[in-house]
Amino acid sequence: MAKGRGNASVGVVLGAVLLCLLLHSEVARAAIYSVGDRGGWTFNTANWPSGKRFRAGDVLVFKYNRSVHNVVGVDGRSYSSCATPRGAKTYNSGNDRIKLARGTNYFICNIPGHCQSGMKIAVTAA
Repeated sequence: MAKGRGNASVGVVLGAVLLCLLLHSEVARAAIYSVGDRGGWTFNTANWPSGKRFRAGDVLVFKYNRSVHNVVGVDGRSYSSCATPRGAKTYNSGNDRIKLARGTNYFICNIPGHCQSGMKIAVTAA
C-alpha cells in the first residue's frame, strides 16, 4: 500500500515542477520596453513604437518628470481626440510599468496641450 502512495507523491511533485516551468517560461517571454528609449516619455514619442514587435504581457516603462507629465490609458477615440474619458486609469509616479493587453493599447499625457503636441502612443500587441 505504501508503494502506491509513493507513486502518487512523485506525480504531484512532477506536476508542480511542470507548472512552475510553464509559469516561468511565460514570464521569461515578456519583454520590457522603455518608452521613448533614452529620452523617456516626452513630446513627439508617437512614432516610438514603429518597427517594434510587441506581445500581450510585455511591459512598457514610462519614465518622465512627474511634476510636468503623466500617463493615461485611454481608448482609440480618446487617443484621437486627446480627451480623457471618465474612469480612465491615470499613472503619475514618473516610473510607471504597464503590462500590455492583446490588441491596441493607447496612452496619452493629459496635461493640457501635451497630447496635442504629440505626447501619445498607440502600441499594438499580438
